[in-house]
Amino acid sequence: METSVLVLNGPNLNLLGLREPAIYGTDTLDTIERLCHDTGESLGLRVDFRQSNHEGVLIDAVQEARTTHHGIVINPAGYSHTSVALRDALAAVGLPVVEVHLSNIHRRESFRHHSYVSGVADTVICGAGSHGYALALTHLARLARPAGRTSQESPR
Repeated sequence: METSVLVLNGPNLNLLGLREPAIYGTDTLDTIERLCHDTGESLGLRVDFRQSNHEGVLIDAVQEARTTHHGIVINPAGYSHTSVALRDALAAVGLPVVEVHLSNIHRRESFRHHSYVSGVADTVICGAGSHGYALALTHLARLARPAGRTSQESPR
């Protein structure tokens, strides 16, 4: 079985490249999706890349990942700071989780300093721009394939 990961993006990330480029950069979500597929391919990962502005859709995707994927990379965007429900879904599925933020949330407004998701994520990457996704996938490849398991074996 091929190692499969879900890359999940939260609200307003569909506006990347247009929305506050001084903070979020000029890469579009399409550019980041290509980066994720290319990085995943180089690591032997199948990448399922999604974005939604709707909390329930994100939660449904996380719950679905429990039986279809080996790990999750998530940029919860604004839901980082508000969604206990998304945090609980991530905790419930029992998969490795890497949280990604394009900007360094700790150098921004104080309300952005706390992320509910960080408490259940195995790793948090922030402030690396779109490269953070490549870093997240590289790390998730290690988490999703513990020592001794090949990409051909089934998930936990």
